[in-house]
Amino acid sequence: MPLVKRIIEPRYLCRGALPDGVASELECVTNSTLAAVIKQLGGLSRHAEDIFGELFSEANSFYLRMNHLQERVDLLAVKVTQLDSTVEEVSLQDINMRKAFRSSTIQDQQVVSRSSILNPVLEMYHRCDKPPPLNILTPYRSDGLKFYTDPSYFFNLWREKMLQATENKRKEKRRQKVLHPSLTKTLEGSCRRNILVNVLTCSRKHSCKCSPKRSPRFLLTFHRCVSLTFCCVLLVLSEGP
Repeated sequence: MPLVKRIIEPRYLCRGALPDGVASELECVTNSTLAAVIKQLGGLSRHAEDIFGELFSEANSFYLRMNHLQERVDLLAVKVTQLDSTVEEVSLQDINMRKAFRSSTIQDQQVVSRSSILNPVLEMYHRCDKPPPLNILTPYRSDGLKFYTDPSYFFNLWREKMLQATENKRKEKRRQKVLHPSLTKTLEGSCRRNILVNVLTCSRKHSCKCSPKRSPRFLLTFHRCVSLTFCCVLLVLSEGP
């Protein structure tokens, strides 16, 4: 939900109830509309002043940061020009004895805090209704305030989703590891069955084309096919269905 930073009021210029006993309604509406326009222009000028004030403060801070950065660059340029690699030799022991570089730059902290709230947002905050005094329920239950408002709800929800995703990945890997050996055995069994079918087909082709009386080589081929078939049958029976 977007946060409205600045609101120009009144929003509706011509809306409003006319007072009783007005002789000229058109003149009354015209005067009220003109007064609303003047009030709206006053609010617009106030917001414009705030905007230009923010721009001035940001430009001033940017100018100060650039000046500080320019000073650091100038000091670094002077130090670099004074260095001479041919004269100054630093040993390995001196390098180890030196302290590590540590920056002295102060980082901005607590950028989003109560002190950094803009004036229009602060005015809207003061116009809002105060939160209910839920802290009075704390003596009666341990999670009195947390029962109605929990700032860590979204973090806990994100943590639960991440843990669930990790657990799902672990289960998927475990399932793949369990299915892998059985899949390998199934493939080996199917390959052996295919070998058996090919051997039987080969023996049938040889028996159809050749005769034991006319081809002496057929006996050797036939014995090899029978022995290979017998071995394949034993392997298939040992592996099971």
